[in-house]
Amino acid sequence: MVVVAVVGGTGSVGKTLVDAFKEDGQHEVVVLARKVPEGESKAPVIAVDYNNVEQLTKTMAENHVHTVISALVMYDPTAAQAELNLVAAAAASSATKRFVASNWGNASPDDEVFTHIKLTRSLRLPFNTSREQTLEALRKTDLEWTQIHVGLFLDYYGMPHIETYLSPLVFAVDIGNETAAIPGATGDETITLTYTKDMGKFVVAALSLPKWEQALHCYSDNITLKQLVQTAEEVTGSKFNVTYDSVEKLSRNEVTELPSHPYLYKFIPKPMLVGFLAIFGLWAVKGVMYCPKEGSLNEKFPDIATASVKDIVGAWKGK
Repeated sequence: MVVVAVVGGTGSVGKTLVDAFKEDGQHEVVVLARKVPEGESKAPVIAVDYNNVEQLTKTMAENHVHTVISALVMYDPTAAQAELNLVAAAAASSATKRFVASNWGNASPDDEVFTHIKLTRSLRLPFNTSREQTLEALRKTDLEWTQIHVGLFLDYYGMPHIETYLSPLVFAVDIGNETAAIPGATGDETITLTYTKDMGKFVVAALSLPKWEQALHCYSDNITLKQLVQTAEEVTGSKFNVTYDSVEKLSRNEVTELPSHPYLYKFIPKPMLVGFLAIFGLWAVKGVMYCPKEGSLNEKFPDIATASVKDIVGAWKGK
């Protein structure tokens, strides 16, 4: 048993990871956050100042934190600096040996795993730079570290009818409005979808690996967007209105607006959301949003059962 600190453990991904560790019961888990939330928490929450490396180091050492898992949302310079400070603190803590960087989702197009794909800088999300700075900092430490890629969260296609902490995001297929805007010309490219609860199980399991690679990946299901639409049509009993966004359109930072998107603009400004979705579309077409079975945590831990697309999309049946 080791002590695991989930940084940002009061957020959506963080709470999912805390739940997974509590359900597993093999490790002690604590949460590092800017403040202690009101009400009960499933794990002890320690308030820290992400700008104070000395305090962070002391907190990790005094709580015997062996593994730090960052679940910070890396959307702005403040979060990026916070994670860099966490790396420095973990490296200085006598108790801390392992670090998981906050890179949930897809690998960066610059990662070596994608050297076989011709990619351009237009495929980079704004926060890729922040994540790469964390990895560069980790390379300069004696910490064993990794990042865990999961493709796109499967939760988005079961909301609001499944259990999840995530906020809604509608990419390509708007099940509630029986509409889809598929990136590319065919929708035949395979993408990876991972239910957050499955991700949590794999993260817990990864702690038992004797050695970490610098990037790990897992998945719940691999499917094409065309198959995703077909599954949604079977579940709902409706024929979807399907259009296609060409690579040229996506490269211009444009996507077809789906009926659910205006609701999301209240939480993510339209230009930012459209930019994300356009890049996601290019990732899907170019193969960046695919995590293969080979070398996956699924392959390393075959006894972990995962949700299928039919399981999650099936939550719409009768709705």
